[in-house]
Amino acid sequence: MAIAGCSNAGLRDLRSNTAGPDEFLILPTKPLSAPASYSELPEPTPGGANLTDPQPNADAVAALGGRPAALVDQGVSSADAALVNYTGRGGVPQGIRTTLAEEDERFRQRRGRLTQIQLFRTNRYDQVYNRQKLNPFSEERRFRRAGIATPTSPPERP
Repeated sequence: MAIAGCSNAGLRDLRSNTAGPDEFLILPTKPLSAPASYSELPEPTPGGANLTDPQPNADAVAALGGRPAALVDQGVSSADAALVNYTGRGGVPQGIRTTLAEEDERFRQRRGRLTQIQLFRTNRYDQVYNRQKLNPFSEERRFRRAGIATPTSPPERP
């Protein structure tokens, strides 16, 4: 048991604890179809559209309840242009992703020292970032006290 507690499955242990289906393995693919003429098929382009699924990203956005027209590939929509300009007003540092990844790695090493020791399966990501998590119910109460309209939400579990 002591040796099993020293195993390292990574920061995120994404195994399901339930016997239900894994919703991330279900892909809404369309059935394959044969073209009218094999000699008139276009040249394949890596990352390009195909005859069966010409817009997979737009289909995924629509399946999740979003607006396919608002995809990032098409640039920033006019509704979001002011927000994007405002957030970039101070400039964007070069290599920001690398810098954030290094800082996050140092943070996780500092905060996650004792998370390597575990007797039972647990979500170590939640352990490391626990102090930074928001409680949605207390935030909703805070917003309502401030007079901000909030949507309804399910009741808080004990």
